[in-house]
Amino acid sequence: MGKHNVNVLTDVISAAGEAPREPAGKIEHGTAAFWQTNFALFAAGFATFALLYCVQPLMPLFSADFGVSAAGASLALSLTTGLLAVSMLVAGGLSEAWGRKPIMVASLLLSAVLTVICAAVPHWSTLLFMRALMGVALSGLPAVAMAYVGEEMHPRSLGHAMGLYVGGTGLGGMAGRLLTGVITDVWGWRAAVLVIGLLGILSAAVLWRCLPPSRHFVRRELRVAPLVRAFGTHLRDGVLPLLFVEGFLLMGSFVTVYNYVGYRLIAAPFSLSQTQIGLIFAVYLFGIVSSTLAGSLSGKLGRRVVLPATFILMLAGTAMTLSNQLWLIICGVTVLTIGFFGTHSVASAWVGARAQVGKAQASSLYLFAYYMGSSVIGSLGGVFWSLRGWHGVVSMACALLLLGLVIALWLYAMPAQAARQTADVGSRK
Repeated sequence: MGKHNVNVLTDVISAAGEAPREPAGKIEHGTAAFWQTNFALFAAGFATFALLYCVQPLMPLFSADFGVSAAGASLALSLTTGLLAVSMLVAGGLSEAWGRKPIMVASLLLSAVLTVICAAVPHWSTLLFMRALMGVALSGLPAVAMAYVGEEMHPRSLGHAMGLYVGGTGLGGMAGRLLTGVITDVWGWRAAVLVIGLLGILSAAVLWRCLPPSRHFVRRELRVAPLVRAFGTHLRDGVLPLLFVEGFLLMGSFVTVYNYVGYRLIAAPFSLSQTQIGLIFAVYLFGIVSSTLAGSLSGKLGRRVVLPATFILMLAGTAMTLSNQLWLIICGVTVLTIGFFGTHSVASAWVGARAQVGKAQASSLYLFAYYMGSSVIGSLGGVFWSLRGWHGVVSMACALLLLGLVIALWLYAMPAQAARQTADVGSRK
């Protein structure tokens, strides 16, 4: 497809899906535009995590059906998130040239269609190939969504809006795991994956119809040199690289626990079914609440204060899963989930507030680190599972979270002038 045809296609998508324009100005909390925008982004976040993580509770079944190890089964997720991470570095730049909304809609729709195809493939290698393609396709949504929020939302509403978007990802993660578990027990894992793919198509239609067009986006010609310079500017910043590392650590540790807790719970002495394991992941509902709450608290207390507290919650929850009591394991997963969504909400909003120019590139770098954490550490956890069982998985995750806490405390201890310039810009205006 030539450049002209690509531009025509994206212009058609944009024109067909645009809602009526509101008066010029940033979108503020409490307005109709705020809730319409966040409904669309909530649906997009929902679909993103549902499509990504519907395979996570199926890993023990993949090991049994395809004869692969725990680390091998984790590739169904790690390949997707790894290629997603790399592709987002380009997707943010494409959105600068083609527009935010067209990239997001096309990305989500194609990813959902690939998920539907995954439900029918007969071989493990083919399934992995489809999941890898999905990682490339889905890359156009997460970074661009963050850039859209950073551009269109009033600074006073930025934390709240980002919290709602992250909350949508929380509901999507829960639905992906819960629906997959229930449907798998009744009709098998292929039917479960098919349903998730169809939900993704529906979410793409909501995004296309409901998301208002960008009002503060300035289209720029896609050029490689300015893109590289923008990445370099963000990497030389005194705060952004630390936030990128935080994204890598928080996502890697979280996904590692979720990847392998199913292996533990499906075996003796717990011997839970796929439905029962899926029900445990209903704790994602707490993530929806915690992400919004953390966004609001960061506006009142400052992000420097809230970020270390959320890392401490993640550490406490991970340590609790070492118990041999099922109820304590569930409580631990709950506390971990609350901490994770709070941490991600604060860190991602901080990136959007700190990056005064090249917001899409800053978001891309953050999410590159975020999803590389899922890919690299998520698969590495399988090695620790094989060597030391659940204690090995928890030890690795806690070590990463301790490092994240140290970085968060370093950000807290920044000089007052730098703190005002970074942590509180956009949250106290």
